[in-house]
Amino acid sequence: MKNLYAIIEDSGQQFKVSQGDVIRVDLRDLAEDAKTLEFPRVLLVADGENVKIGTPAVDGAKVVADIEDPFVKGDKVRIFKYKRRKGYRHRAGHRQKYIEVRISQIVA
Repeated sequence: MKNLYAIIEDSGQQFKVSQGDVIRVDLRDLAEDAKTLEFPRVLLVADGENVKIGTPAVDGAKVVADIEDPFVKGDKVRIFKYKRRKGYRHRAGHRQKYIEVRISQIVA
């Protein structure tokens, strides 16, 4: 199978992944000795000519990923609120936390 890829859903987001890709998913509680992470909700699997589309998920399909870094911080997002002529200014920031994983296997 050449160009095998899948579309997975995790925490309300969809990712197009193929073997060897590195993606960041939302932080979650993991066991201390966790080395892999499974994504059972696979919406589509394709290899260029054959396409399996789930309704809503493909039966028996899953994506397995190796955990590269269990705690990664994203870029800082700055929030600034301002009301003209009122003397109101409010500044805040946020950094999202992620788990960085490398896709190791797509089981269709």
